[in-house]
Amino acid sequence: MRSRQRMFAAVMRLLLKCLRLGRRRRFKLVRQVEQLWHYGRLCLRSLLYNSFTNSDVVLDSLFEPVYWLVDHVTRWFGVVFVALVIGLTSSIVAIVYICLLPLILQTYTPAWICWHLAYGHWNLLMIVFHYYMAITTSPGYPPQAKDDLTGVSICRKCIAPKPARTHHCSICNRCVLKMDHHCPWLNNCVGHFNHRYFFSFCLFMTMGCIYCSISGWDMFRDAYAAIERMKLLEKERLQVAANQTYYQTPPPTFTFRQRAFHKSVVYLWVLCSSVALALGALTLWHAALITRGETSIERHINKKERQRLQKKGKVFRNPYSYGSWNNWKVFLGVDVPRHWLTRVLLPSPHLPHGTGLSWDLPPCVTEQRAPLLAI
Repeated sequence: MRSRQRMFAAVMRLLLKCLRLGRRRRFKLVRQVEQLWHYGRLCLRSLLYNSFTNSDVVLDSLFEPVYWLVDHVTRWFGVVFVALVIGLTSSIVAIVYICLLPLILQTYTPAWICWHLAYGHWNLLMIVFHYYMAITTSPGYPPQAKDDLTGVSICRKCIAPKPARTHHCSICNRCVLKMDHHCPWLNNCVGHFNHRYFFSFCLFMTMGCIYCSISGWDMFRDAYAAIERMKLLEKERLQVAANQTYYQTPPPTFTFRQRAFHKSVVYLWVLCSSVALALGALTLWHAALITRGETSIERHINKKERQRLQKKGKVFRNPYSYGSWNNWKVFLGVDVPRHWLTRVLLPSPHLPHGTGLSWDLPPCVTEQRAPLLAI
């Protein structure tokens, strides 16, 4: 009798323990759900934490996954873009040497032959030099030792002092001195030390494409007419074959070399004209920025600052602008008149003014810097 009572008591105690354990687990699950709910509400309220939050901040937060995807795709496809630039440029050069140069030597006068040979090879040399320097030259980064670094702000990504005109590149994942933008066609950032190479490459590439488009206009019209004639004769040949009129003389056919020549001329003109329009617009945009002493990033920053100060009755003046002409001299590194030849019209690996960490008055500028604010 006592053994049965003990067994019954043990079973009841085990049942009570199971009920308590299940109740604790259920309470723990409910507590976790409540914590997740409170955390979600906190994240949602953090978007409207203070008065500085606006629709732009909300949109940036929503599009953050898209920005992350674009950054990583650009980082990995940079090598592909560089190979594409080299491949397309090499194809144009090959067509000029194989197809157009023999024709120029046979039909043009000696004066025009000397002009095309001199200008064409000079333009090609400037394109190759500046593109190579733009992709291999580091844009410039703040030093790792932060003791002697004078920063005007703190980078939120690097958690380090950030000098003036320095910005963080999300693709390179580091701060860049005088950053203009990250160029996928260079697979490199455009910054303080390679900004001149980038602009010179765009300028000389645009000039080369315009030169090819203008010089090859007559050849393009003849080649396009020949291709249309090829299509018409091919259509007539197929009709003759379908009617089986063997007593008729078949229309003449073009050889493979003739077809390749005409198609290559059309390809050269269409590609050069397209690049001249697109790259020419980009070159003009950067030329306007250089004239104002700004980078692409600073243009947006200065625009907002100009609008903010305008509401207060003040005028914003760019502290890094020394006047249109002096801005070009500083950008190109022209200190004396002969530098227009040795540093602008000829390949030159000279360094830009300053270190990118501080912005003292360049030696080629005689005027004093304008104040930041003027009432």
